[in-house]
Amino acid sequence: MITSEKIHSIFPGFEKDLIEQLIQVAQEKSVNSGEYLMKTGQHFRNVMVVIEGTIKVYREDDEGNEFFMYYLESGQACALSMICAARFQASQLMAKAETDVTLLTIPLQYMDEWMSKYKTWYYFVLENYRSRFDEVLRTLDHVAFRNMDERLVYYLKRYQDTHKTNLVKISITEIAQELNSSREVISRLLKKLNEKGVVVTRKDHIELINLNKLVDL
Repeated sequence: MITSEKIHSIFPGFEKDLIEQLIQVAQEKSVNSGEYLMKTGQHFRNVMVVIEGTIKVYREDDEGNEFFMYYLESGQACALSMICAARFQASQLMAKAETDVTLLTIPLQYMDEWMSKYKTWYYFVLENYRSRFDEVLRTLDHVAFRNMDERLVYYLKRYQDTHKTNLVKISITEIAQELNSSREVISRLLKKLNEKGVVVTRKDHIELINLNKLVDL
């Protein structure tokens, strides 16, 4: 059960009354690693706030090809769920639990009420909109203006920063899918990174040694 102490530790700026409201109306939900939290075409009735864990958000085309967008971590909300729920629109993105995740789901009716009632909630919503928009812009910039080798380094760096680890435990095939590339291309680029001494490709993971010296991210 989520406690006021736990909420305060994640959102130390929230007003006491807002924390009490969250305890009263929000539902705690646990999602196992690999499970989907939202799919293309889904409609929302709640706003999702991440308490623990990491969520991967991506776009999927009609043929099932995936394109990675950004991660959601503890203390962040799914801006898409806010927008789609408020406007009764269907999701255009997919979200999957990268790790075991704990969420708070907040009924839509409280979002607008809290926006006008609690200044900290107002700024929290705005900051999540801004952060996700910035993430999307960075992703688009890399797609439009950078080569695949730079995009791969950026992808690995985001993984490193989000998961707080130098071990990337996902397959080359999955990386290729999320970068909308081929396994052969990603394997070749990883080999070059190996030769430069910035990564070490092992059987079941990629070890990150020093990505920062390659590209200004």
